[in-house]
Amino acid sequence: MSRYYRYRIPPWARKCIFIVETCITPILVFQIIRTLLIPTAFDILILAVLIGLALSFYMQWI
Repeated sequence: MSRYYRYRIPPWARKCIFIVETCITPILVFQIIRTLLIPTAFDILILAVLIGLALSFYMQWI
């Protein structure tokens, strides 16, 4: 099987990936600030998911 290649997927899916990739950093910063001010279990879970998503974009796994 070939390795996942971002530009082989349909244009609508590629556009969604690019939109999420550009929006993840401001959302991540907001969530970090919110978690520092009022830490709840749900906030920590969301923060972990966002960090994982940001790392996957940075490492180009997605």
